[in-house]
Order: sequence, then C-alpha cells, then structure tokens
Amino acid sequence: MAKRTFSNLETFLIFLLVMMTAITVALLSLLFITSGTIENHKDSGGHLFSTTPNPPATQGSTATQSSTATQRSTATQSSTATQTSPVTSTPEPPLFQNFSGYYIGVGRADCTGQVADINLMGYSKSGQNAQGILTRLYSRAFIMAEPDGSNRTVFVSIDIGMVSQRLRLEVLNRLQSKYGSLYRRDNVILSGTHTHSGPAGYFQYTVFVIASEGFSNRTFQHMVTGILKSIDIAHTNMKPGKIFINKGNVDGVQINRSPYSYLQNPQSERARYSSNTDKEMVVLKMVDLNGDDLGLISWFAIHPVSMNNSNHLVNSDNVGYASYLLEQEKNKGYLPGQGPFVAAFASSNLGDVSPNILGPHCINTGESCDNANSTCPIGGSNMCIAKGPGQDMFDSTQIIGRAMYQRAKELYASASQEVTGPLASAHQWVDMTNVTVWLNSTHTAKTCKPALGYSFAAGTIDGVGGLNFTQGKTEGDPFWDTIRDQILGKLSEEIKECHKPKPILLHTGELSKPHPWHPDIVDVQIITLGSLAITAIPGEFTTMSGRRLREAVQAEFASHGVQNMTVVISGLCNVYTHYITTYEEYQAQRYEAASTIYGPHTLSAYIQLFRNLAKAIATDTVANLSRGPEPPFFQQLIVPLIPNIVDRAPIGRTFGDVLQPAKPEYRVGEVAEVTFVGANPKNSAQNETHQTFLTVEKYEATSTSWQIVCNDASWETRFYWHKGLLGLSNATVEWHIPDTAQPGIYRIRYFGHNRKQDILKPAVILSFEGTSPAFEVVTT
Repeated sequence: MAKRTFSNLETFLIFLLVMMTAITVALLSLLFITSGTIENHKDSGGHLFSTTPNPPATQGSTATQSSTATQRSTATQSSTATQTSPVTSTPEPPLFQNFSGYYIGVGRADCTGQVADINLMGYSKSGQNAQGILTRLYSRAFIMAEPDGSNRTVFVSIDIGMVSQRLRLEVLNRLQSKYGSLYRRDNVILSGTHTHSGPAGYFQYTVFVIASEGFSNRTFQHMVTGILKSIDIAHTNMKPGKIFINKGNVDGVQINRSPYSYLQNPQSERARYSSNTDKEMVVLKMVDLNGDDLGLISWFAIHPVSMNNSNHLVNSDNVGYASYLLEQEKNKGYLPGQGPFVAAFASSNLGDVSPNILGPHCINTGESCDNANSTCPIGGSNMCIAKGPGQDMFDSTQIIGRAMYQRAKELYASASQEVTGPLASAHQWVDMTNVTVWLNSTHTAKTCKPALGYSFAAGTIDGVGGLNFTQGKTEGDPFWDTIRDQILGKLSEEIKECHKPKPILLHTGELSKPHPWHPDIVDVQIITLGSLAITAIPGEFTTMSGRRLREAVQAEFASHGVQNMTVVISGLCNVYTHYITTYEEYQAQRYEAASTIYGPHTLSAYIQLFRNLAKAIATDTVANLSRGPEPPFFQQLIVPLIPNIVDRAPIGRTFGDVLQPAKPEYRVGEVAEVTFVGANPKNSAQNETHQTFLTVEKYEATSTSWQIVCNDASWETRFYWHKGLLGLSNATVEWHIPDTAQPGIYRIRYFGHNRKQDILKPAVILSFEGTSPAFEVVTT
C-alpha cells in the first residue's frame, strides 16, 4: 500500500484532535482518584465497594414527605473497601429424601436501577440516555437441588445488557456472607438477557466505563440487591418438584445480520444445517409434585434489539415482553412483576442474529443494502439499517416477543421428557490473553491480548456507528491510526501480528489507565442437571460458534460414557468479552469478528476450555481442576459525568402538581396522557418509598375504593421524564388503553422523589406523589 500524505486540512484536524484530547485527559484526571488500587476478589470475600446504598425513605404527606440524607457519590469512595459482614445463618428449607425429582425454588425481583441521567447499555450511541421507563427490569432466579440437598445449582437470568465481572464478584461475595459455601462461583450462573435498553454504569473495565459515561454506584447497588433478592426468594420457596425439557423451532423471528461472514464457514459444515440461524428453542418446565406450575427457562438465539437506538425508555425488549406475557397469563390477578410463576427467556448464541426480519435497507433510498460491507450508494454505512416487522419499534417488539411467548407456551404445555440425574458444576478462571490452543496433534496457536478492529466502530445493521466506518475492513487507515497513536500510544508488533487479519483500531490489551480497558481473566463454567448441560458463555457467540461448542461439549461427555447430553449455550454470562466468531468468520472482519477481542483462535480456546470442564464433570474429577488466576476488583472508578443537582418546582407549584390533565373521556385504543411537575427519577433508584413511578387506578363503586390496574411494569404504560433547566422538569404518564380495559372511572397517579439541599446542610431526598383528575373510559 502506498504511503499516504496528509493535506493541510487533515494535519490541522489531527493537531486539533490531539490538543482537545490533551485537555480532556487533564480534566478527567481531576475526576479520578489516581491511586487505582486493585484487590483480588477472593471467594472468602473481604473487599466490597465502599459506597453503600441509602436506606429507603418512609412515606409521608405529598411533596414534603420524609427524607433520607444522600450518601456520598461514587467518586468519593475511600481506598479501603468495606469489610464483609460475618456469615449469617440462613434457615434451610426442609429437605425430604423420599421423592424422585429435585428441590426447586424460583424467585423474581426488581433490578431496574436508574431510568434517567444514565446511558443505555448496548448500542454505545452517544446521547442515548435514559429518559423514562416502558417496563421494569427483573432478575429471575432458579435454584435446583438434589433431594438430599448434597448438590445444588443456581441459574439467574437478568434483564440487563450483560453481566459485568464486577457485578458477579459482588453478588458472589454477598452470597458467601449470607449462605457460606452453599452458593459459589462454580454453581451460580448469572446471565444477561442482552436488552439494549437497560441502564449502563455497572462495569469496572475502562472501555465499558467510557461507554457508560462513568460508574453509577446507584444503579450497581440496585442491580446487586435485585439479583440477591431473587436468589433469596428462590431459596426460601424451594419445594419438591420435577423438571421437564422440550425443544422446538421458532420461525419467522430472526435473520442472520452477517450472512457474508457465515458463508466463510466450510460449505460441508453449512450443508448440515437448514438455516444460517439457530431456530431451536429449548424450554425447561418446572412444576411441584402436584403438577402445579412453578417456572420456565427458555433459551433461544435472538438479539433483543427490536427497540432501536433512538429509544430512551428503559425496558426489557422482545425477550422481556415474552416473559411479561407468560407471567401475566400464569399469574392471573397479579400486577406485572408479581405472582409466584417465574418465566425467563434467556440469551443464547445470538451474536449474529437479529429480530429485524425485514432486513437491511438504505433509509434514504429504500433499496437493499444486504452486501458484504452493509453500505449504501449514498450515505455509506450510516444509512444501512434493518427494520422489524411492526409499524414502529414498540410494535416490532410486541410481534417478536409474542411469537417467542406463543412457542414457549406450546413447548411448556407439551413437555413430557423428565430431567433426571445428579447435579454437578465446574468453573475456572482463565487468562484468555495467553491460552495455548492445539489446532491438531502437532500444531498450536495462542490467543491474544484484547483488541478491537476497525469494523467494531462501524456498528451493525441493528445500530450503526456514528463515524461512517464500514464493516469488513481488513486494512487500517493512516488518519485514524495517527490519531490513535498520538492519544493512546502505538500498538506493539506482537498484538498487531496476533490479531491478523484484523486491523486494530484500539489496542485495549495494552492500555491500563486508569484501569485495564478489557478483562484478561475470564470465567468458564458448566452446570449440569442430569442429561442437560448449561454452558455459561462470557460473551456473544455467533450461530456457527455456538453449534461448534455444543457439538464439542456433547462429544466430550460421550467420550467418557455420558451419552445423549443436551447442551445449551447460555450467553452474556459472568463477565463480558464482546463477541466470539469462528476462525473462518474472523477472516471477513465484519462487526462481530472485529469485536472478537482475543484474536482469531478465541473460539478454539473456548472449545478446549469447555471440553476440559465437561471431562471433569463426566469423570468426577472437578475437585482436581485448578481455580485459575482470580480476577481483580478495582476500588476507584470514574465518576458519572452528570452531576446531582437540586430539583426545583416552578414558582407557585409543588412536585406532583398536574400541569396538563387528561381529557374527560377516552375510548379503548386511545392514549390517556397526564403531565405533572416532576423531579429527577434517578432519586428514586436509591429510595424505595414507592415501587413504581405510576399507577392507573379504576374506581370501584361497590367498595368505594380505587383499584390499581396498571403500574410502570405494564406494557401499556409509558413514563417520560422531560429535563429542563436549573433543576426544573416535567413527568408525563401515558396509558395506551387496551381493548381489554373495562369501562368506568379512572385516574393516573405519579410517584417520585426530589432532591433538596439547604445551605450548609446535606442533601435530602423527599418523596412526593401527584394524582390526576378522574376521567372516564368508554367502549363505544
């Protein structure tokens, strides 16, 4: 390639960018506590994040209700971690040994966190911050134990983008504090559903902290508390029961968003499959010994990106809507998020799978852009976007979610194959930057220090990048290389050679300020329930990657006499490491390959590691597995860039006052809308006086009382927060009146918390509420 020379304009731009970066670094340095202490987070636990959540405020009268002193922000945490509390004795559910099956416990708890002043995690789009809520986010826990209580496993599916290493370490530490050795790193799997509409801010590695625009202890603590609460509920509710498994295809809800990468796989391998996506859904049905429903876990490969990157409302996307429908059906008479039946729609090998089934089209011309680089003739890659089947993203989310719900419901109803046999688990921490991979009996290769390629910046047809990078780039660009070298330093020849043919945009494995930019130490884990093996994948496997791993793990079990194992891929587990493509897909360097951070042999390394875990379980030698190097737990993290400010009401108004009332009358299918004097919703993430931002209530004449029919977890409600200047804000509640609504008199209520601070006094959080005038819903 000929050496490129720079124009005067490009030289000036480079100089300007370097100067801006230097100023930015100087400013950010003021936000860091530069000691950067690293602690090894041991199983026995001794290191917790030093900032503790606020105690909940108690309810009082409107606008002047009781207060809670606001805790110090995450930026001012001390360098000494809070010590773990002594292990407390938790009563065990009674165990009976005279039945066939398992002890089963299910639990669900809210883990929503902030719904304002925080980025949404998934698209990495600047400016896509939370401004309200469509549905709440939940942690759903499932505990299975052998009848004698000797072995147990825990699977938790969480409505978040992915599980961060910091989140898992903190949850394990607190579980150890409460339950001793009952729930451990080897028998607890934490899996994210991969919604792209949940709050960010709960990570410790710099790439993700930057994407989150800081670490939010408020959201982190709420997530940890929700996950722990769901496990506590499941633990308390354990009862004898049975588990059944069923499988079936789900059609018409997915496409492969990188078909040109998929075509790089050997034709002989592709010929074994009828589709370039995995259409099979695996369902676990859990019932008690009377046959009464307890819960469901479903694994299915689909990206929860029906809600696109223009969305600002926190929600659980298509898989969350499937959970919502099934739980509402099974928990009749309960509001969303309540009731005993728990349904998790967990992630699988979704790396190259999109729900936007109309495919990629140029949004400016309408023509297809289903090409190797996902570009349009006019506007390039930024114009190439895939669409879902609905009229808008809300409609698409419902269509895709309903299809998954319907199929899961059918498979649940017809499930007859009982899962029997012992429970087992195996886990290791692995340095993924230094794994020797045996390609055959004579040749080896190695994994690499983490790095992101140029096509990472292009994004995907589900959410494009902002700088008009294109997918499929196998050569770098001197302009961007120069900017990177000036800002971050030059990358080594070693990392450059290791990642070929990836042209490296960010050499994250060689960046360590203020903390490492990507993880080196990664979890690999398998839990087995009889003939079912659940592989906990620390990232996003593509379709063919998942097929290869399943086949390899199944073969490993079979080679040691354990035949006919069903192997499921559980994605986004325990720590996030971006994507994992096949070696052949890696050569095409589309988005997924550019985001395979440990290099071209990443999948082969994982297959080798998971085969080793399968062998240990099959041969009963798990005790001989090395623990591996323990991951770090960083003590000082970047503060959120959005400050906490005092909330203010307009002169002559108080928080919760109605600014725009509903109309006197609505028909079903219309939208009732009320606007209130608001306050920042992030105040409510740490003050749980109210469990919802809103209720829709119907007046019952027979009891002369108002009955709640919807809350902010209901799909038909939307809560929008409109941020103004100097602490002023409004809150708008919408109720999209469903066809099932009964005629009658209704009202809408708003619940919030405002931040108040008097001179020379600490800030306090006050709860308030507002109520709309009544309105009527009619059917004709």
